[in-house]
Amino acid sequence: MRKKFVQMSLSDTYDSVEKRLETDKPELFRLLDEHLDWDEIIPGSFYTDFYRRLGRNRKYDLESFVKALVLQRIFHYVEDSQLLNTLRFSYEMRDYCGFDKVPDAAKLTRFKQDFCDHIRTVFERLVDLTEPICRAMDEALADLLTFDTTGIESYVVENNPKFLRAKEQQSKFISKTDPSFDPSGAGPALMNKIASSNPAVKLQYINGHFCYAQKAGVIANGLGIVRHLELFDEAFKKSHPEVPIDKQTQNSELDKEIGDSTALKPLFLDFRKAHPTFSYGTFTADSAFDSYDNYAFLMNDCKFRRVVIPMNPRTGLPKLDGFNKNGVPLCPQDKTPMIFIGNSGGQKRSPRLKWVCHKSAPATKSKHCSCENPCTSAPCGKCVYTYPHKNLRLYPGLSRDSEEFSNIYNRRASVERSIHSLKDTLGIANRKTSNVLTTKADLFLAGIVQLLCVLLADKLHDAKLARRPRRLIA
Repeated sequence: MRKKFVQMSLSDTYDSVEKRLETDKPELFRLLDEHLDWDEIIPGSFYTDFYRRLGRNRKYDLESFVKALVLQRIFHYVEDSQLLNTLRFSYEMRDYCGFDKVPDAAKLTRFKQDFCDHIRTVFERLVDLTEPICRAMDEALADLLTFDTTGIESYVVENNPKFLRAKEQQSKFISKTDPSFDPSGAGPALMNKIASSNPAVKLQYINGHFCYAQKAGVIANGLGIVRHLELFDEAFKKSHPEVPIDKQTQNSELDKEIGDSTALKPLFLDFRKAHPTFSYGTFTADSAFDSYDNYAFLMNDCKFRRVVIPMNPRTGLPKLDGFNKNGVPLCPQDKTPMIFIGNSGGQKRSPRLKWVCHKSAPATKSKHCSCENPCTSAPCGKCVYTYPHKNLRLYPGLSRDSEEFSNIYNRRASVERSIHSLKDTLGIANRKTSNVLTTKADLFLAGIVQLLCVLLADKLHDAKLARRPRRLIA
């Protein structure tokens, strides 16, 4: 039987090649191409400034730079050379980014430094886009915010293990000549408070060890999804001159650091300015943020209904007659904590908390007190009202002795997971740079990748993907 031949047109050949290229495209690039709209993510002002800066046509597109830097964080490339080598040898990656020719490392660095503020606007745009997605995933956890500070280690000589061993040897040598000198705790005292190559890099204690790092603040919701990022650089300090600075050395120009507790207010002011329509009901943080000013700011200005912060003994524990350290009234007979039964108050009366005797029966209609030696003539037993507005630290919207307080505080681990994702999973911690603008841009790029995962999780109907950037590669 004679074989039948079919003549193929040029159009058929083109369609066949295009289909083959689309089939061979890696799954990650296909997902990013299919589900991300960069025109929606990148603000128009970024496009305008990028193409207007030179006054002539650019060799590389804006989206090409953004895509390449996003892939750098996804693939955990801590050095630009790793990204550039992959681009040179991977046609698929180069095609996804839109590079006809691979740029050099200087262009990537210059892009981060020149357009750092615009990279921040991309991050803030993604925060706006992901807020309703977070609410749909879990309304209660999305309504909770938690805040913490961290340090981003810099590539300076002081972080070299040889430098640290030299300081140990120096302390041992001093201890031989001075018997009163204790070498075990003298290491930090002998170390410089700032890095010699960059005064913005300061000595900090992070994750159980001393290192030289740049301080940053992170706000995340109860889902562990970042909501706001800030590097405490000179630009941040100039925009908030009211923030007190902790000085550690004689040189006030070189040594300026913002404390954890004092960083909370300016960070939330910037967060509210960037997202004025956002509102949240619950806030939690560790005891480092326990101060009277923070409670007043969070509950009166930010309108949080509940603020869950454990008391810090260094701030001072309240000493009130007839109350325990958590502000719970005590029975005058046996000093047992009274029972909290709810809030009360109206339009003409300040909000108040009602506490009853532990021997009464608030669950029954009679509410009769069973005390053999009652301290009051009232049949229902002793009743005490406390007014939160008089002491927001003792009464931050709920009882400090309640199980609810403990459960909410346990959600504070979400910001720790978010910081771990930014630093370790997305490669911020091991970068070989100490430049402030580059560090700031890399921090926002890591936040951008975290939020892109939320967008993809919503498109793919897979909520687990929102907190697992590594699953993008799998």
